[in-house]
Amino acid sequence: MIGTPKTQEGAKDLEADMNKTQVTPRLWTTCRDGEVLLRLSKHGPGHETPMTIPEFFRESVNRFGIYPALASLNGKKWEVLNFNQYYEACRKAAKSLIKLGLERFHGVGILGFNSAEWFITAVGAILAGGLCVGIYATNSAEACQYVITHAKVNILLVENDQQLQKILSIPQSSLEPLKAIIQYRLPMKENNNLYSGTLVNTLRKVKPTIFMGVPQIWEKIHETVKKNSAKSTGLKKKVFVWARNIGFKVNSKKMLGKYDTPMSYRVAKTLVFSKVKTSLGLDHCHSFISGAVPLNQETAEFFLSLDIPIGELYGLSESSGPHTISNQNNYRLLSCGKILTGCKNMLFQQNKDGIGEICLWGRHIFMGYLESETETTEAIDDEGWLHSGDLGQLDSLGFLYVTGRIKEILITAGGENVPPIPVETLVKRKIPIISNAMLVGDKLKFLSMLLTLKCEMNQMSGEPLDKLNLEAINFCRGLGSQASTVTEIVKQQDPLVYKAIQQGINAVNQEAMNNTQKIQKWVILEKDFSIYGGELGPMMKLKRHFVAQKYKKQIDLMYH
Repeated sequence: MIGTPKTQEGAKDLEADMNKTQVTPRLWTTCRDGEVLLRLSKHGPGHETPMTIPEFFRESVNRFGIYPALASLNGKKWEVLNFNQYYEACRKAAKSLIKLGLERFHGVGILGFNSAEWFITAVGAILAGGLCVGIYATNSAEACQYVITHAKVNILLVENDQQLQKILSIPQSSLEPLKAIIQYRLPMKENNNLYSGTLVNTLRKVKPTIFMGVPQIWEKIHETVKKNSAKSTGLKKKVFVWARNIGFKVNSKKMLGKYDTPMSYRVAKTLVFSKVKTSLGLDHCHSFISGAVPLNQETAEFFLSLDIPIGELYGLSESSGPHTISNQNNYRLLSCGKILTGCKNMLFQQNKDGIGEICLWGRHIFMGYLESETETTEAIDDEGWLHSGDLGQLDSLGFLYVTGRIKEILITAGGENVPPIPVETLVKRKIPIISNAMLVGDKLKFLSMLLTLKCEMNQMSGEPLDKLNLEAINFCRGLGSQASTVTEIVKQQDPLVYKAIQQGINAVNQEAMNNTQKIQKWVILEKDFSIYGGELGPMMKLKRHFVAQKYKKQIDLMYH
């Protein structure tokens, strides 16, 4: 239909108004279908032509078609998908999700542990034009409901009946965007996640070339190796200790660029290092990585002495994973490595010691928080820098060290700023029986500390048990104490253990900058911190506010 001059004129005015309202893409967006400007660099990986995930996946299929892409162990049988099969499985999943009612830019929730189904669903959601929404399997029903509604999840996949019952406990009216729930595994009979004692067996079968674990994983392997070495006697034990001394010296020199491999190192490698790696399933591994939270110094030094340098990485969900990483050529103990090529780093508002807020810039920075403009503009500044909220410093060679969190800084009643993590780390290093330590003292007259002891864990639930672990028992026996449970130590205030802990606290206080940074009081809690108890998050990070509320009574007693 041809419009009259008047209607044509109105149409032009409308078009002009629409052009005026068109928003130029920014470095962030809160809209699920929004556009953003890419943070392109002038050269290197940050300058490469952008590709979508489906394009990148298809390119990989063309290059590696019949090569293995995904493998999972089903009982005693390995099930392997090559790239062609993996791609077809993801396409089938995408078609199924669309048929079930997945809308464009809406979510597909996945509630379960690591599995082939998890990956196929995640990629399938993207191929279908949706958003992959991973939900921690340890989340409560309330936490799951929050994610489902805020991410507008249309389709939810749950691993087993336990997860299904959790979702079904939520009132249907509170799950408005949800259209379908799919359970992809049979009812759960046993827990075979990595925390149930099967990790080393899995590593022996897989023999990874790259292995990444959170610090708790490395600490568990550390404990396993120490248990096995403790069983050795005579010459074998002496050789193990000798080899560790050689390994630590040689690898410490490597960190400084001195690649000296004396005959003693080669002998130690043959007699000890190679055998330890083989026993752990790490004999093919060339990159050992830790992430999420800082690795404690004792564990880092232990593995370094066994010729297993664990490189830490630093990054956020908001930076799509790594921002800095360590490798065998760029390694410093307790450092998070160097900034990845194509990324930039800035330390905002540095103090006299060169410590400032770690800010990130690059193509790996997220688009923004969904439908949350206030939170997005708090995280990303006008120049596109992502403010992490973490404190850190760079050394002269460009190695990044994370020193704490801005929000975790304690400000005493006297106005003294105290970063808690260095103090807590030192306490755990000085007192081997301590599992977790939390410094207390914000707006208070002095500093105090909550302590937990190393104990066994329920392998199914992850609940801390009353029984002390082997390292804690050995610590007690070394003091002359016969305690074997947390209760025995706490209820009876075991004088030998309490005296040893106080001596450790005294040693920590000797390294304090001034009197206001010294620990004046401490208390041992009856249970260790855990995900089960709510003190730790899914990535094993300490939930300070929750702990302060949960143990308010114990804290108050130290100040009254």
